[in-house]
Amino acid sequence: MSLLAPRRRKDEDGADEDSAVQATRSGLPRSFRLFRLFLAEQSDPEAFYAALAEDAVQQVAGHCDLAGRTVVDVGGGGGWFTEAFRAHGAHSYLFEPDPSELHSRESGLAGAVVADGYWLPVRDGGADVVFSSNVLEHVPDPIGLIEEMIRATRPGGLVYLSYCNWYSPWGGHEMSPWHYLGPRFAERRYLRRHGREPKHHCGVNLFPVHVGPVLRALRARPDVEIVAARPRYYPRWCQPLLWLPGLREVATWNLMLVMRRIE
Repeated sequence: MSLLAPRRRKDEDGADEDSAVQATRSGLPRSFRLFRLFLAEQSDPEAFYAALAEDAVQQVAGHCDLAGRTVVDVGGGGGWFTEAFRAHGAHSYLFEPDPSELHSRESGLAGAVVADGYWLPVRDGGADVVFSSNVLEHVPDPIGLIEEMIRATRPGGLVYLSYCNWYSPWGGHEMSPWHYLGPRFAERRYLRRHGREPKHHCGVNLFPVHVGPVLRALRARPDVEIVAARPRYYPRWCQPLLWLPGLREVATWNLMLVMRRIE
């Protein structure tokens, strides 16, 4: 089965039947829809994460046929991404290091395992797709996590990676935008404002990770090639933001990378 994207069918006039759908999935309407859902994350997390998962799976499906594929979901929390991959016909397995996150939803998920992302219980090259969404900024050694994801991917397979870069407006997560004044200041302000500690603590479960260094490190690797790189939540035509050092660290918001494991 080919890992190339499925060919789109043409109608009788030669027009692309999927053009309107693709515009919705990749244009401004998609960005606005995701932003509206993001604003309701706290009040309706199920709707937000289900929509985010479907959107991410569509991004992967643009580079491979998922039916029958083995997908490893690294750090997928309550399993929204795994469920979305299965809905597209993939054999998806979730490895989540935090039991409270894994069991955060009422419905259980078969094929979910408490496991460390640095030591995935997957043989070398055992997966067709290794997927990670918004995990990289929560680990102390991001390159080490990427290396483990690459190890578990078969030659010719795909690695999908997205993360929130530190200097983006949401880089400090619930403490944003005060992280621009330093993580300690942001944590103290959050405590004063809300009367409780923030969920994330810089250097403990939130780490500054940037766009430029990750891109350079991956481009220098001989075992993968980057087949797509762009701001995750923006329209495709915003991809040139990644060509602008400095600006990309602030404006990207969330970097999405799709890599192919070299034969």
